[in-house]
Amino acid sequence: MAGPRRDRPWLMRTYAGHSTAESTNELYRRNLAKGQTGLSVAFDLPTQTGYDPDHVLARGEVGRVGVPVAHLGDLRRLFDGIPLAEANTSMTINATAMWLLALYVTAAEEQGADPAALRGTTQNDIVKEYLSRGTHVFPPGPSLRLTTDLVAYGLHHLPRWNPINVCGYHLQEAGATPVQEIAYATATAVGVLDAVRASGQVPPERLGEVVGRLSFFVNAGVRFVEEMCKMRAFARVWDRVTRERYGVADPRQRRFRYGVQVNSLGLTEAQPENNVQRIVLEMLGVTLSRDARARAVQLPAWNEALGLPRPWDQQWSLRIQQVLAEESDLLEYDDLFAGSHVVEATTEAMAAQAWEEIERVLEMGGALAAVESGYLKSELVAAHTRRRARVEAGEERIVGVNCHTATEPSPLTADLDTAILTPDPAAEARVLDELGRWRARRDATAARVALADLRRAAEGTANLMPATLACARAGVTTGEWAEALREVFGEYRAATGVGGAPVTAPAASGPELAAVRRAVAATAAELGVDRLRLLVGKPGLDGHSNGAEQIAVRARDAGFEVVYQGIRLTPEQLAASAVAEDVHCVGLSILSGSHSALVPQVLDLLRAADAGEVPVVVGGIIPPADAAALRSAGVAAVFTPKDFGITEIIGRIVEEIRAAHRLAPPGDQDHTTTAPTNDTTTTDTDTDTAAHSTAHTPIPDPDPDPDPEETTP
Repeated sequence: MAGPRRDRPWLMRTYAGHSTAESTNELYRRNLAKGQTGLSVAFDLPTQTGYDPDHVLARGEVGRVGVPVAHLGDLRRLFDGIPLAEANTSMTINATAMWLLALYVTAAEEQGADPAALRGTTQNDIVKEYLSRGTHVFPPGPSLRLTTDLVAYGLHHLPRWNPINVCGYHLQEAGATPVQEIAYATATAVGVLDAVRASGQVPPERLGEVVGRLSFFVNAGVRFVEEMCKMRAFARVWDRVTRERYGVADPRQRRFRYGVQVNSLGLTEAQPENNVQRIVLEMLGVTLSRDARARAVQLPAWNEALGLPRPWDQQWSLRIQQVLAEESDLLEYDDLFAGSHVVEATTEAMAAQAWEEIERVLEMGGALAAVESGYLKSELVAAHTRRRARVEAGEERIVGVNCHTATEPSPLTADLDTAILTPDPAAEARVLDELGRWRARRDATAARVALADLRRAAEGTANLMPATLACARAGVTTGEWAEALREVFGEYRAATGVGGAPVTAPAASGPELAAVRRAVAATAAELGVDRLRLLVGKPGLDGHSNGAEQIAVRARDAGFEVVYQGIRLTPEQLAASAVAEDVHCVGLSILSGSHSALVPQVLDLLRAADAGEVPVVVGGIIPPADAAALRSAGVAAVFTPKDFGITEIIGRIVEEIRAAHRLAPPGDQDHTTTAPTNDTTTTDTDTDTAAHSTAHTPIPDPDPDPDPEETTP
């Protein structure tokens, strides 16, 4: 007797890229040989933000969180021996999405592939970059044009390619509730579709095809029922939007198509073996329900809160998917939750709440207008502040972190320095050498002409994809392409959201915060200043600012004057700002792995400016050996994901300031000092009202958002 009919499994991916194109190509081949069914490309931060590897901002970042792709030669080596006509490739790339797709198409053509047959996805969602990941380059208007041009070009020339993958994943990592993730991702999709419709590049009768190629990338947290219902609600909301706003009649084009990366925000450094069961539970939330099952799944590794996972760690995550798909009977049944009163009521309530928030954003003028006003960023920072406070208060329990902390020694982490992948420090030099050779070999005149044509196209209204393809074929580099557009479009610094965050989440108020406030006020009085000043800074290209924002908010609430102007500063800018603002402490937040290169530069520059007595603290995903090296270099304190108590971190900062000034440890100040009130302010020249400022400054990251795009090799 024939067995039950089985559904086809979802695409199984691991998000991968590191060091060099050659080493990443080797990793891809190994993963495909292990049964992976799709590729997911992680690009390094210079590639994501439009800089060549030899740019000053790229120092220490080359090949750290992904593969460096500076030109067509890198792309060729990245996919050497992998037939792109047969591959299904997801590229997590946004500000430079058009450029990377042009390189991909050109490399595929060189292999003999028909571009019309290429399958895959460019993320190409710039809105969430302004809100969470920070790899935006251009202002919202020109960025939306790049997105729109790529979508329109894809419809006419790359019919099997998903030109945009609207990303709710990073919204949740930045603090979004399930309702906010649905609402803000949907509002982003509406903004893109409205722009495509208004551009005149797509005939009205073909708009349904554009809708049908739009996909989503979502997060799946550990709250299983809530996350499963979120996906069902997402599908209902999307069906309503596409029917009512765009008149799409074909149900296949209205289908909610999504891939998922399960939650990285919840991975813990403490008892990291618990991350395995978290990952499994999160995966079940997007696979058990047939009516809301993901089309593609990629899982983080158990040790991503510690550093870069090794190939074996990634294999473990791949095998989790394969066991579920191959050994269980999950794919043999219809939806297991159809008819559940609990699921239906939860789904309907979530969809209704999301619709209310979507309408609120649309009344503001849409997602981009809500970005420029600072509304979306402030809402995310506020939501994240409330979540962090619940964790600190023990209201939201995390096993091994704020409950059940007693543990046996783990053999997995017995040698922490070998429990993660350590990038080859010589890889950056090899990439720089290859970049020099590429520039020397190419036809320089052809590159100049192609760039001039790109600038002219950007100054006009033509679709930018043809000029970008010409640049790719002429040997133009990533930095040159982006710089040509910077000259026309300018750059943009997004709102930080700190100024609009609530003054102390209720769960965080208590004796501990009150004691820190007294210590802050007492220290300021002993130093003869009105307030202690803390510089919160993010050197380099790491745009994950969630933890830095939470430090800035809590330090403000404790009575500090906080200097925080966002992301992407050089060590020189940070040191100059520390001196100009006469701060009492510098806090640096780095999640990209570039701490070993960038932090010593900041220390040296402060010493050269006679500010070496100012304590410097650092936070991020920092392996123990690196932490020891930083302390030996002069860093006063290092914070990693295990340091989840933000108020405690602020207290440590006060202690370091007192030690630097040789003040005695603070006693009980109840009878000598009046605690500051909650109306303290933050010096934030790049918050909700001034999103174009050029200076900036970040700090320790207690919640370092171990996003796969920042931690996976």
